[in-house]
Amino acid sequence: MQRHLAEPRCPLNPVLSLTVSRRFGTSVPRLYVTFIDKESVAHKFAVSEGDNLLDIAQANDLEMEGACGGSCACSTCHVIVADDSYYDKMPEPDDDENDMLDLAFGLTETSRLGCQIKMTKELDGLVVKLPSMTRNLQASDFQ
Repeated sequence: MQRHLAEPRCPLNPVLSLTVSRRFGTSVPRLYVTFIDKESVAHKFAVSEGDNLLDIAQANDLEMEGACGGSCACSTCHVIVADDSYYDKMPEPDDDENDMLDLAFGLTETSRLGCQIKMTKELDGLVVKLPSMTRNLQASDFQ
């Protein structure tokens, strides 16, 4: 009997197969992040370690502008970390991020810029909320 190359040699453990994907012949851990949009609808995505929240949101057509292209020069990718324990697992925001967060609409104690949060194993299961508004200071209609 001839086996197709894509078929595994042995049956996969169903639990393991949910958390590991195959990419270019190597195993890549699959992590999960959930975005709560402005209408309080949850959007859960399987992502890879190292993906940042801005790229994840934009790749999945969520409403996150990222006006500066992820260079930490605006606050349009502002997110609110829903669980303090996940916020505590993140690296501290640097001075540039704090300066931009000061301009964010609806700033909270667990606010971060999505472009600065890279997914790690410690952040698997992260839930973030999108604020009801953002401020793009580069937009010509901002007063």
